[in-house]
Amino acid sequence: MSMKGQETRRFQSEVKQILHLMIHSLYSNKEIFFRELISNASDAADKLRFRALSSPELYEGDGKLHVRLSYNKAQRTLTFSDNGIGMSREEVIDNLGTIAKSGTKAFLKSMHSDQVKDSQLIGQFGVGFYSAFIVADNVKVHTRAAGAPFNEGVHWESTGEGDYTIADIIKKTRGTDVTLHLREGEDEYLDDWRLRSVTSKYSDHITLPVEIKSKKEDDTVYTWEKINKAQALWTRNKTDITEEEYKEFYKHIAHDVTDPLVWSLNRVEGKQEYISLLYIPSHAPWNMWNRDHKYGLKLYVQRVFIMDDAELFIPNYLRFVRGIIDSNNLPLNVSREMLQDNRATQNIRRGLTKRVLQMLEKLAHDDPKNYQKFWQQFGMVLKEGPGEDSGNQAAIAKLLRFASTHSDSAMQTISLKDYVSRMVAGQKKIYYITADSYASAKSSPHLELFHKKGIEVLLLSDRIDEWMMSSLTEIENKSFQSVNKIDKELHKLENETEQQKIAAKHLEPFIERVKTFLGERVKDVRLTYRLTDTPSVVITGTEEISTQMAKLFAAAGQKAPEIKYIFELNPEHVLIKRAANVVNNEDFSEWIELLLDQALLVERGTLEDPNQFIARINKFLSE
Repeated sequence: MSMKGQETRRFQSEVKQILHLMIHSLYSNKEIFFRELISNASDAADKLRFRALSSPELYEGDGKLHVRLSYNKAQRTLTFSDNGIGMSREEVIDNLGTIAKSGTKAFLKSMHSDQVKDSQLIGQFGVGFYSAFIVADNVKVHTRAAGAPFNEGVHWESTGEGDYTIADIIKKTRGTDVTLHLREGEDEYLDDWRLRSVTSKYSDHITLPVEIKSKKEDDTVYTWEKINKAQALWTRNKTDITEEEYKEFYKHIAHDVTDPLVWSLNRVEGKQEYISLLYIPSHAPWNMWNRDHKYGLKLYVQRVFIMDDAELFIPNYLRFVRGIIDSNNLPLNVSREMLQDNRATQNIRRGLTKRVLQMLEKLAHDDPKNYQKFWQQFGMVLKEGPGEDSGNQAAIAKLLRFASTHSDSAMQTISLKDYVSRMVAGQKKIYYITADSYASAKSSPHLELFHKKGIEVLLLSDRIDEWMMSSLTEIENKSFQSVNKIDKELHKLENETEQQKIAAKHLEPFIERVKTFLGERVKDVRLTYRLTDTPSVVITGTEEISTQMAKLFAAAGQKAPEIKYIFELNPEHVLIKRAANVVNNEDFSEWIELLLDQALLVERGTLEDPNQFIARINKFLSE
């Protein structure tokens, strides 16, 4: 074969790391290479079908798409040949030499090879191709882009170490041939029966025919025999699809090595005709929070693949869903721009959102253990829902899970239904606290009265919680109430005794003195009977922005309005009694500054001048 323009190039460092992980860590699950190479061929066929809708000449007179398997025992090679879209020289360098994804470097750094055995790394970078090196010590690729001249074929070759060779060749057929030179001990992939069984396992559910080279006993003529069903899984009868086939199809579209938690196949008829097959994964992808995180829905129109990452059909807070939509109503030449303003898109999106929420509700009801797995992986994403989708807020609220004072664990396992079932007589609201950490929420002085009265409080410490709670209005006619804010119901719970009222009257001059001293620095100063072990707290008024919300603003680089706190003092605490008896103005100011700083530190987690606070404490200790 004549080769021109030959050059040797180094792999990008991330590719080298991934190759190392593949070869040394994923050996226990080496069959993956087969699924990934078949998946790549299937994608190449899908892309050609789509492009040929507007440019039929790309078929070069042959519209029958397939992938063909052939092997050579003497040379120890196994070849996957497809007649799909193919690649140009630039595309080969881009696709097989580099990984253009943000966050890859950081992710690989955090991965230790011993972790990878169970990792869902393969394919998630779009690098399933490299899994060929699990079984091969040399891989050759011959490819030509559909519609390109014969002399624009490309040869790519590597041993999976640090570099690869690339050259121009003449290739008469379009598409890609991947030839694996198998390592010692991989002879099972040179066996006809073994190849047939692996093929049916990994490719019965894809629409691309997989053919194997076969010859009759008495014949020297070779024929290509189709060995998979090659019928789109979602078009088959539900009763004919096995659990194994559903799982394999998921792994094919999601490039995931783990089984999904749950799935649902649905046909919708009427004005909008479409089929959806939706999956909830069991693991979050590594780049869930990256800007380039891809949505997991593939769009087909009348069985023809149209686009990956069809983000318009699913809201952002359900971006973990994987699957396919196959519409009968959309035009074949539909583009992302057309989908944006299309009424059909809105209807399908509404239908799919409801379907996913039902799937999750069913999982939570039927299989709480697996729902907990889902919540650990995707709870933070689902928490974006109440703010994004007011129409489905009640359904989303049922799916939320929290930590609370009812259990002694930071695990978020408690549903709002659980909470409501435990509300005490006369309790009208669902109480919650937001803080920077579970420990900080759990030990907050704001909870002292609730412990005394046996009222459960939800403990919220994820960054998104404050934003979520600002959108959640009510559930089962019960409204939500932050314990850091003023609340009439709470005030009733304090139920002052006659003795306390007399004591409060006695402390009125002290309260006025504190107000005069602090002036505009606080909104108000008053006594509280909510506290048992703490001398003072600060709370916010109902109209004020909360402390956690102010922190969210700051984290997003925005200026938050200044919070004017209400300063509450516990008249039964020894320190307040002592402060009330201080006559000297200078000493009095030190006392009040210290009590206010303590309360602010508990509320905010930080102080504007911690050094001054420590100096004050040291002064008191030394006295």
